[in-house]
Amino acid sequence: MDQDHIKKYSELPTVLKIKRIVQENPTVRTFYFDYELGSKPGQFVMLWLPGVDEIPISIAYDNGKEFALTICKVGSMTEKIFELIEGDQLGIRGPYGTYFNFKAGDKIALVAGGYGAAPLYNLAHEAVAAGCEVDFIIGARSKDNLVYIERLEVLDNVHLHIATNDGSAGFKGYTTVILADLLKEKKIDHIMSCGPEMMMKAVGKIGDDAGVNTQLSVERYMKCGFGVCGQCTLDPLGIRTCVSGPVMNNKILNMLEEFGSYHRDDVGKKQYF
Repeated sequence: MDQDHIKKYSELPTVLKIKRIVQENPTVRTFYFDYELGSKPGQFVMLWLPGVDEIPISIAYDNGKEFALTICKVGSMTEKIFELIEGDQLGIRGPYGTYFNFKAGDKIALVAGGYGAAPLYNLAHEAVAAGCEVDFIIGARSKDNLVYIERLEVLDNVHLHIATNDGSAGFKGYTTVILADLLKEKKIDHIMSCGPEMMMKAVGKIGDDAGVNTQLSVERYMKCGFGVCGQCTLDPLGIRTCVSGPVMNNKILNMLEEFGSYHRDDVGKKQYF
């Protein structure tokens, strides 16, 4: 690493006050902060709660003056975060990682599973500002698990497609069925996805079969966020998710035997999907 790189990633977390908290559904909340983060859609920050832990969180919104993190209560760290109220403080490092790539005027299909809708909303917001046409496919177990629907409905040039497992909203079935049908109906320049890994594995296969560039946001356990600790390396290439990802082209992911098969926990043990 050169000296500028070392300086960038050796800074202590920036401590910020929580400006606003929005309850998205029973297990998901969005936390807003006044801060010029300067991120790009698909990147993440390392979120620090003193005395508890530090975890990677995708950026759900960034307008240059404020940013937002949408968090699902899934473990001890997030349970503690959910005890916080507006005015409490959290530390952030970043933004880190790769981001989604597109050109002005592109036609883009976004496929979101669960709270993966949050970082893809950030992408949709930027894409429509660049004159892109966006088909946004969002899926969840039921209507009560959907997030960001109201925000997406008011975005210009976004066509919203909803899928639920139980049929309580939109199409009864999988997002991948909607995606496959969409690709038969219209030309798409890019497919981009964030959500459960098995869903993204299927999205990648559909994109490959249709010859469409596909970018997927890969989630792995991270400790440092900038490529030093090696916790988030992927088999068998040994690439680090935090610097080569989280957004990766599916051509790379096809070379990774673990993608769609297993991930490693905090001690490196394989956990199969």
